[in-house]
Amino acid sequence: MKDWTGKRYWLVGASEGLGLALAQMMSRAGVELILSARSADTLAGAVATLPGPARALPVDVADSASVTAAAATLGRIDGVVFLAGVYWPTTAQAWNAEQVEAMCNINFTGCARVIGAVMPQLVAQGHGQVVITGSLSGFRGLPGAIGYAASKAGTMALAESLYADLRGSGIQVQVANPGFIRTRLTAKNDFTMPFLMEPEGAARAMWEHMNTDRFKVSFPTVFSWLFRLSQFLPDWAYYRLFAPKK
Repeated sequence: MKDWTGKRYWLVGASEGLGLALAQMMSRAGVELILSARSADTLAGAVATLPGPARALPVDVADSASVTAAAATLGRIDGVVFLAGVYWPTTAQAWNAEQVEAMCNINFTGCARVIGAVMPQLVAQGHGQVVITGSLSGFRGLPGAIGYAASKAGTMALAESLYADLRGSGIQVQVANPGFIRTRLTAKNDFTMPFLMEPEGAARAMWEHMNTDRFKVSFPTVFSWLFRLSQFLPDWAYYRLFAPKK
């Protein structure tokens, strides 16, 4: 376990679900937290559940000006965790332009905005931690995941590029790729979700990863094998298994 006492972290997308569960674990470990999301009221409620020092900082990651203004008020930070995301199940046949754009703009471009806003400070101070939330759905295109799978693939590639650039710099980069987590987002799914995790269990896996020196973790472990191994399948085999013709 790392020594977290006195560290200051910015958690973006931490007003509920996985983000709030992770915030509670970090707070118990002695981390001073800055929690961000769009709703000031929800953030205030989240901050009230934390045992340690914390403040709410409303931000809209889909708005560059909002992210820039929020980052300017942070002060010194030791790390940032990006957990913000939106999701709607979407097929090509029922393309919803507004929802697809929102998934791309919040899940991926929002991540780039937030990381870009704090990176100059982390580089200047020569130390820090960047944690990005990917998804098992980002390993390869999936049916019904227009927008979401692409946006998560983008965050995972962003994390890989950051890791490549920052190795040996004193700035640790990590990515966590969870499977299904019981939240208001997955409640939109009308299919059985294998290995469905509670937010607390997913947060525990993410927190344990943050206490290591490893770059990447994908969980639940057994379920993640399916997605990781799919990368090695030829296209004809992959699509026959994951997206059979109707």
